[in-house]
Amino acid sequence: MRNQIYVREAWKLYVEAARRALDADPDITAADITHVITVSCTGYYAPGPDYEIVRSLGLPDSVQRYHFGFMGCYASMPALRAANQFCTADPDAVVLVVSVELCTLHLRSSEDPDMIVATSLFADGAAAGLVTAREFDSAVPGFVLDRFHTGIIPEGKKDMAWMIGDEGFEMILSTAVPKLIGENIFGTLRPLYADEPEMAAGFDDGTIGSQVAHWAIHPGGRSILDQVEERLSLSEQQLHPAREVLRQYGNMSSATVLFVLRRILEEEGARDGERVAAMAFGPGLTAETALMTVVAPT
Repeated sequence: MRNQIYVREAWKLYVEAARRALDADPDITAADITHVITVSCTGYYAPGPDYEIVRSLGLPDSVQRYHFGFMGCYASMPALRAANQFCTADPDAVVLVVSVELCTLHLRSSEDPDMIVATSLFADGAAAGLVTAREFDSAVPGFVLDRFHTGIIPEGKKDMAWMIGDEGFEMILSTAVPKLIGENIFGTLRPLYADEPEMAAGFDDGTIGSQVAHWAIHPGGRSILDQVEERLSLSEQQLHPAREVLRQYGNMSSATVLFVLRRILEEEGARDGERVAAMAFGPGLTAETALMTVVAPT
């Protein structure tokens, strides 16, 4: 029954989010789209949401379609990385990335403290974006996707997991996760900066927070943000986008970091050339990270 609701409702959100992404840039049309990547861990069906997007928005039938499923909260990051790789391989590629999560379908009553924490955080959300290497006469602000890195905290495997049980999807999110992230965040982030030695040195002298203006941290919970802020010596303002998304919308799984990135671009005064560090956490315990540069045409 839970997945039937997903089938009935999710496709509308996929199509609407995709339509808004296209409408946001008047220079990019449906005919320009070459790839569609959909992202979700809260439901499945086939033909899936990628098919619905192509048919509803009149995209070319030849559009390449991919689905990133059941990866958890970090899934939009590898989706962006895949989109970036498509554009590197094909300079004419225009990739539409759409994430939809209906987390509330999987809420359940429980006396387990970890389950109570997990279910109290999660909410529904949909987000989309366009990735391209083509030159458009667009004045719409965005990001250059500089590079990505995946880190694993193996001792946290049992503390964050996502599986299908007899009564629906079951989330494991223990109270140990924030501490594990805090203890391992330097090792997780450092490889991302290896190609920029001056920035990498910021991990040793404590200046990394000042070298990277904006931090798009997946707000998996307040304690996670507290750990990141403390360990990296970030300011309250740098964590403001993530905290506001958590306060207003909750943890929308894979869609959440896209909400944070949008807020940085549209509401936090991001200026052309400023750097953005993005992080999202999920089962494994896996940390997906990215370094970006703001592009804000004047």
